[in-house]
Amino acid sequence: MDRRPVRRLRPDPGAPRPPDGGWPRTVPAVAQMLREGLELPAGATVLVGENGSGKSTVLEVLAAALGLNAEGGSAGARHETRRSEPGSLDLIVERSPGAARWAYFLRDETLHGLYSYLEENPEPRRPEPRFHEMSHGEGFLALLGDRATRPGFYLLDEPDAALSFTGTLSLMVRLTELVADGAQVVVATHSPVLAALPGAHLLEVGTWGLREARWADLELAASWRQFLDDPASFLRHLR
Repeated sequence: MDRRPVRRLRPDPGAPRPPDGGWPRTVPAVAQMLREGLELPAGATVLVGENGSGKSTVLEVLAAALGLNAEGGSAGARHETRRSEPGSLDLIVERSPGAARWAYFLRDETLHGLYSYLEENPEPRRPEPRFHEMSHGEGFLALLGDRATRPGFYLLDEPDAALSFTGTLSLMVRLTELVADGAQVVVATHSPVLAALPGAHLLEVGTWGLREARWADLELAASWRQFLDDPASFLRHLR
């Protein structure tokens, strides 16, 4: 039986037609989702691509379609600083009958605000960890460990920005455990380490939109390999 929390996102044929040429429909990956929808396989999906390719925008759209707070957290989170996210774009979420409905969104760039919100609004009879008193990476892993405790749907936007190499490996272990327990995970990353998450479905984001990829063929992996082989030579070729 298909138990994916989210099977597919598809455009609503009855939604009013938006004006042409407006952001975020100018982002190729978003335009593709609005034409074709987006199938999400079981387990982990990893989005990779250059800055500005649309990875984070795709995650923001997914979060909005699921009713999650655009700045991170669950559907119940109510914190907001400056609204700049694209919204759900009238995408319809197709879910599996009986699948877990719990979902959580973690964004590196808005963690500070989420920490403050959680400290100011602790769950009843449950002390909240003091995230602000931890390092950036420690706080991220503590929050993930505190919230990602059950099957559900988890969105992580550039979690590697907060983590060292060993911290990224710890994250990979936790995500592998979540997937094994039936969770569905979507990650946007610049890390070739995180992109190598075992069993993950890779999507490369760029001017073409979204396309399936293999880790060994990623420009991301090739560039890191060349740099680590000979950093000085690699940097000379950038001049």
